[in-house]
Amino acid sequence: MSKDLFGTDGVRGRANSWPMTAELALKLGTAAGRYFRRDAQDHRVVIGKDTRLSGYMIEYALTAGFASTGMNVFLLGPVPTPAVGYLTHSLRADVGVMISASHNPAEDNGIKLFGPDGFKLSDQAEAGIEKLMRDGVTLAAPENIGRATRFEDARGRYVEYAKTTFPSGLRLDGLKVVVDCANGAAYRTAPAVLWELGAEVVAIGVDPNGRNINSECGSTHPNAAANKVLETGAHLGICLDGDADRLVLVDEKGRIADGDQIMGLIATRWAREGRLQGNALVATVMSNLGLERHLADQGIELKRTSVGDRYVVETMRADGHNLGGEQSGHIVMTDYATTGDGLIGALQFLASMVETGQSASDLARVFNPVPQSLINVRFADGQAPLETDAVQQAIADGEKQLGSNGRLLIRKSGTEPLIRVMGECTDEALLKSVLEKVVNAVKSATA
Repeated sequence: MSKDLFGTDGVRGRANSWPMTAELALKLGTAAGRYFRRDAQDHRVVIGKDTRLSGYMIEYALTAGFASTGMNVFLLGPVPTPAVGYLTHSLRADVGVMISASHNPAEDNGIKLFGPDGFKLSDQAEAGIEKLMRDGVTLAAPENIGRATRFEDARGRYVEYAKTTFPSGLRLDGLKVVVDCANGAAYRTAPAVLWELGAEVVAIGVDPNGRNINSECGSTHPNAAANKVLETGAHLGICLDGDADRLVLVDEKGRIADGDQIMGLIATRWAREGRLQGNALVATVMSNLGLERHLADQGIELKRTSVGDRYVVETMRADGHNLGGEQSGHIVMTDYATTGDGLIGALQFLASMVETGQSASDLARVFNPVPQSLINVRFADGQAPLETDAVQQAIADGEKQLGSNGRLLIRKSGTEPLIRVMGECTDEALLKSVLEKVVNAVKSATA
């Protein structure tokens, strides 16, 4: 079955415009409710959200849709995406929902679905839900309509679980940590976990107003945390995104470490401890060539997937690996979580700091990255710039010029109307020249 509605990470768009309307959310909740109903009488769905103003509208529409099929709805309020995955499984729910557009601006929103095992849905499941949306479903009888309940303990349960992923017997005493919660879903949970483990916490991005999520803060704007680290003399800065499934770190010198560096550290550490299942790290085609070379030197394989943490997780589960992620900061550790978890990833880094006594700057520079550049080109609805002969020829010419010294990756974004033009090369001047030609070709095709 084909998919038209779901992208690489659920359904996403501008709030109050198709597909992110209350009407669509109602239909999606109804179809997903019917798709996931099992034979047991007590059918459950958990719904979490980030701090966007439009979350209220979508939450209530989804609730109505699920309840109309006999699902009992547990409303979690603002919680990180990984908390939804965890609580879906913990509460024995049939399905979990996270209302969030992740790192996107406040004007956007999205709907992510989790199966009863706490993992994001497969393409097959999403296609099945879309079919039900097209065909229609039979609603529950009046006496079988579901109830909606506010689940008041959601944040507390996640806080307690997150702390269990930090090595027993270790504490963060003596460490000053800046945590930037992007005015998003982790604005209460992340500072609480760090403080309860003993850190001196400097929290920023913890004043959500419905409109300021990811605005000049969080993992997409790490300079806010970098400035605060330098201002306060902190040992580490932790930058989360709006739904806290991404992580970017800042060392004590204000230097930024992306997901590749963090994954490189954890993979090397776990391999040394005999914990890296299959002796491999799963990452996407976006991860830096320098990471691949570093891991090869350590005898660790890098397995690449399509862009999107769900594809990383699918490969991890299929091949039996327990560590994967994306350069953008999704760090997936299936020993602890079913999806990317920025806070738990940060705790792994902090554990290394405590165990080794090394500074963040010593630990965060695991490999020397090959020069990499990413340029986004926006296109309008109905355009298909990558299919034009001129763009294809520019890409072919660029790949020939780079040869074995680099690579090109040109793709359409799965979450925004953008063509992402990425290249890597040991020769930065050559890289700049090649990318400029490809970008110009793409821009001409969108003019």
